[in-house]
Amino acid sequence: MELLPSKKVTGGKMRRRKTKKARKFSWSAIKRALSSGMKKHHLHMTCASSMKQISGTPLREFQSENPKKHVSQGGKSLESLMRITYTASDFIDRGNHMTPTRSPRENLSAKWREIHGQNDWENLLDPIHPWLRREIVKYGEFAQATYDAFDYDSFSDFCGSCRYNRHKLFDELHLTKHGYKVTKYIYAMTNVDVPSWFDRPNTGETWSKDSNWMGYVAVSGDSESQRIGRRDIAVAWRGTVAPSEWFSDIKTSLKPIGDGGVKVQCGFHGVYTCKSEATRYNKQSAAEQVMQELKKVLDFFKGRGEEVSLTITGHSLGGALALLTAYDAASSLPDFDHISVISFGAPRVGNIAFRDKMNEMGVKILRVVIHQDIVPKLPGIIINKILRQIHSVTSRLKWVYRHVGTELKLDMSLSPYLKQEFDLAGFHNLEIYLHLTDGYAGKKSKFRWNARRDVALVNKCSDMLIEELRIPEFWFQVSNKGLVFNSHGRWVKPCRDQQDIPSPFGEAPKLDFTA
Repeated sequence: MELLPSKKVTGGKMRRRKTKKARKFSWSAIKRALSSGMKKHHLHMTCASSMKQISGTPLREFQSENPKKHVSQGGKSLESLMRITYTASDFIDRGNHMTPTRSPRENLSAKWREIHGQNDWENLLDPIHPWLRREIVKYGEFAQATYDAFDYDSFSDFCGSCRYNRHKLFDELHLTKHGYKVTKYIYAMTNVDVPSWFDRPNTGETWSKDSNWMGYVAVSGDSESQRIGRRDIAVAWRGTVAPSEWFSDIKTSLKPIGDGGVKVQCGFHGVYTCKSEATRYNKQSAAEQVMQELKKVLDFFKGRGEEVSLTITGHSLGGALALLTAYDAASSLPDFDHISVISFGAPRVGNIAFRDKMNEMGVKILRVVIHQDIVPKLPGIIINKILRQIHSVTSRLKWVYRHVGTELKLDMSLSPYLKQEFDLAGFHNLEIYLHLTDGYAGKKSKFRWNARRDVALVNKCSDMLIEELRIPEFWFQVSNKGLVFNSHGRWVKPCRDQQDIPSPFGEAPKLDFTA
């Protein structure tokens, strides 16, 4: 296989040219380096020590025979430092303000179909249309919410659930600015044949030993619907964090799901469709939960004579689930005026017949990928590379994995704020995807100097910001690891608010979207 190099070189040189030749490595060497460099883990917010081991992985087997000397930690050339809009002093609160983090909110009502891929984003990606860039970031933040609200604490009785009820989710995560309301939480089973990163630690008595919170359905409010030109139903799926787990655990067999030879990766399909009557939260599969909610909300707004779109988003595994949801919705809910998917770092999901069927049904898919991220090259990273050389023979084979939709490719080297280091977790981190999207102007353009999204978010769950900014690594974590100092002078685990305890039945939402 080929793995794109990302070794440290002088910042200026890294940005003036792209590496012309990718170094070749053996599959066994990559697996050995990854397995030795990182332990199995499930955490996103509280696993700093485990995540950092990726960066510390011995890379001798990855390096060429005559590697260039690395610059010092966080070293930057004068040219690259002059390109940086923010410095460490900008992140000290002195009562003043930096560049506002909110972008303008234009009225999209006349162009929403074009922005959401009616013409497959022709002439909108290079240079990227600012309205499209803001929409991509918006849905990316919906996907990021599934990580930020997930309870990763292995000592918690509610490990694997969402830390907030659906009414509080956007308030707690500062996402009310987007004008959507959550109507439904989605749960998926953990005891299906999927990679080990999907499992939750064995914590004894928990809220559920069989299920994890996997995502949610949200609907645009009245004022937001007027701005964007239709009623939008958004589905956000949670994904993965540790790309190294894909190498050893991903199951690459294909499973038939429809006529015409349509097949998808069996592990993704298992997460999406598994259910059991013996469980509390998955008597219905994740697929049945989301489709039932979509039909209910669609019928409600169609009954009012509104245009209704479906936009599905997800990162990593979540991007794969987004495609499966789009396939189901396009097959069984024809009343949607438009169905689109905006995914981040998503792997290949199905075969060529699956790709062709999605195109035939008119589903519009925008895949955001980072050049250095390995996950979008999976599954089939080896065999697809080989078969690409004999495309004329293999182009119609039903067992070959294929991506679906239009690709927006980003590059780590374009941001002056990011370290130029080999870091598999960093390459796959959703916050870095959003940072690069916000700074993207076009294939041959530099990082936008006036990008609005908060740069400090990059280090929320990574250590990828340059040292000059002095932003703490992995800063997003639960205060005191969840312990509180009670009135009796003891440090204890607090009881979760009753309204935030997951309900296996959910609350029938009142479809009020006046906000």
